Order: sequence, then C-alpha cells, then structure tokens
Amino acid sequence: KEVEPLKSLQQELSEKNISSEPHVLFEHWFNEAIKLEVNEPLAFNLATVDEHNKPTSRIVYLREFSENQFYFFTNYNSRKAQELVTNPNICMNFFWPELERQIRIEGIVQKASTQKSDSYFEHRPKQSKIGAWSSPQSKIIANREELEKLVHENSLKFTSDEIPRPDFWGGFVITANYYEFWQGRKSRLHDRISFAQDGDNWKINRLAP
Repeated sequence: KEVEPLKSLQQELSEKNISSEPHVLFEHWFNEAIKLEVNEPLAFNLATVDEHNKPTSRIVYLREFSENQFYFFTNYNSRKAQELVTNPNICMNFFWPELERQIRIEGIVQKASTQKSDSYFEHRPKQSKIGAWSSPQSKIIANREELEKLVHENSLKFTSDEIPRPDFWGGFVITANYYEFWQGRKSRLHDRISFAQDGDNWKINRLAP
C-alpha cells in the first residue's frame, strides 16, 4: 500500500525563496516533520566507509543539532564507530515519505566532548544505561542468553540510578559541508536544491531530478 503524502505547508522548493543558510531550511523542514507527526522524524540513515572502501549503512537517531552540527550516540567499539575513526567522511539521509521530502547531508565527524556525552547519558533511562554497559555492540555472541546474562550481572552491579557512562560509549558530532534537499513533485519532476560549502558561504544550485 502506498504512503499517502500529508498536506504539508510547502509543496514546492525554490532557490528563490529559501535562506542562504542550509541549517535554517533543515530546521524548518524538521519542525514541520515533528508538527505533522511523520513516522520516526529523528531517524536517519548513516553511511560510513571502512578501510577497504566498503560502504555500510544503518538507521540511527538524531539527538541534537545546532546550526550545521548534528549529534548521535553509540558504542565506540561498534563497527560504525571504528569506521568513523578510520574515515571521518560521512553521509546522513533523512526520508519523510509522508511529506515527500528527503535531506541528504555530508560532512566530517569527530567524537563529541566528554561533557556532551556525560550529559546525554545521564538523562537516559536506567535500563538503557545498563544496556549500554552490557552490549558488546557489533561483536559476535553465542546466543541471546549470553546478552541477557550480561544485563542481569550489570543490573546487580548498578543498583542505584546513578550509573556512570562507560568510557566506550559516547557521542559523535557531524559538521556538515554539503546538503541536498529533495521535495517530491508530480510526474517525478522533483525539486532538488543543493548547498555546497564554499569558504564561509554556501553555494546554492538546483539539480535535475
């Protein structure tokens, strides 16, 4: 069954009436997605490349953004984290089919500050904190029981709500240097507007659909 697009506030995208700063348009579209209650507005596809130039992707959640910086959190020993250390070039992609909108963002990633990671971890639910301590993310485990045993052991270890952040868990921040905004239109003649960083400014172009 096809997803029926919502009646969004903007059914076309024109370089004539958008901000010269891409983060302004991102925030506008993001707030619309929240307001119109699209499915999983915080979810985005995160693509990385390993040391052998092999790409992988997965869905993660945006936890914070400010101007051209985007934060997510993960296990630093995970496959994606190891690939980010090897190659900091990254691509993230938001897709909101209900609005017929897509935003692709490219940039450079680095670990978030200790303070930022501590602050986010502190506000996580207790079971999520225990889960972070328990999961050897991306590693092969024998069975589900092995994971549940680790959770049980850490539940006994951390009895209070004051659970410290593991050194192997924390945030990454993506600093964007390229955006592409896609607005679906009839007859597949979609609107595509790109913003490429050019020094302290952004070069805006329309792309063929």
